[in-house]
Amino acid sequence: MDTRLFIALLNPGIALVLASAFLMLWLHQRHRLYLAVLVLANSASAAGFLLQYFTLPVGQEPTKLLSNLSFTFAASCLAGAVVARYGRRVPYVALGILGLGGLGAFCWFLFVQPDLTWRIYAINFAFGGISLVVAAELRAVRRNGPTEAILFVLSLLSALNFFVRTLIALRMSGPFVSYEGLYESIYWTTALLSHALLSLLIALSLFTAAALDVLKGLKAESHTDPLSGLLNRRGFEERAVAMLKRSHDSGLPAALVIADLDHFKAVNDTFGHAVGDQVIAAFASRLRSMAGKGAIAGRLGGEEFAVLLPASDLAAARLFAEDVRTSFSRGGPHNLPAKLRVTASFGVAAGEEDLSKLLRQADEALYQAKRNGRDSVRISYRRPQQEPIAPTVIRYA
Repeated sequence: MDTRLFIALLNPGIALVLASAFLMLWLHQRHRLYLAVLVLANSASAAGFLLQYFTLPVGQEPTKLLSNLSFTFAASCLAGAVVARYGRRVPYVALGILGLGGLGAFCWFLFVQPDLTWRIYAINFAFGGISLVVAAELRAVRRNGPTEAILFVLSLLSALNFFVRTLIALRMSGPFVSYEGLYESIYWTTALLSHALLSLLIALSLFTAAALDVLKGLKAESHTDPLSGLLNRRGFEERAVAMLKRSHDSGLPAALVIADLDHFKAVNDTFGHAVGDQVIAAFASRLRSMAGKGAIAGRLGGEEFAVLLPASDLAAARLFAEDVRTSFSRGGPHNLPAKLRVTASFGVAAGEEDLSKLLRQADEALYQAKRNGRDSVRISYRRPQQEPIAPTVIRYA
């Protein structure tokens, strides 16, 4: 194969392979729209490179315009996908100004005042600005994990590539009169190699991020109860242990509330398991909404639930349990039989760093609530055992 043809096909080949890989990922994760945008970005990049070497019947100038329009679309899509992947708002205005500004300058130096060197400056500086916008957005999340940090650094390197490499390479190659001289220059060689390297590194980072998303989703599924949407027992215990340790290290209190639906077996026997499932889902929704974002809520099994409240003592936890109890008993699940009234009993405990002990104390309080007529809240007043203080011995001479 001719060396020049190989170089011409290198970057579009890489871009098409990456587009195919991201397409496969998106087909298995349709909810992650940024993967579809990455397919568009790499496809447009491949088209841009091909149009640099193969002239369409419309002529050279329109072909070069279409090529750089493809590059601009690809850069904007890549920037938007990376920013959206990390939950940041896509800066459409900034991307639009830079992209359209670069294309406008490119058109000026293509049709009004033809100058190939200034066309190169215009489009490269626009892409450098887009890279800086991405770096600015990722700066807020760069400490969240290794992929965030790597993509932040790659965005800065991409900006340096478009600004610094362009200035140095054009200074070394001199002004260009035609595209024939451009494709044999140091500028074009370094442009191809740097693009290939950076595109592969960015794609590898995004593939890693997508893999981590899948693993995170699998872990969430293994820690989530499908009926209630709350954590299952395993997930609850793992997070609760970590929260109790943080609370203990910071000297802040934490309280545990255990809830159990009253006479739930009778609900299933009388109205059917479908109605019972609706009751569980409704109670879990009420529990989650009233607990707030900082709390850890889980379904321990059957009709038993637990909520670990950070920065809360017994009094605060009791108020929370009473609010949930009265709210649910007065306004239970909707669209259920009119004769159905469901209540819940609650046990509250605090003051223990060990989760198993805290669960045992809250269970004892819940048992008291069940014994005393249900539909009530009981508190465990047990305190952690203190180390005995050795008596002071006073000796007299």
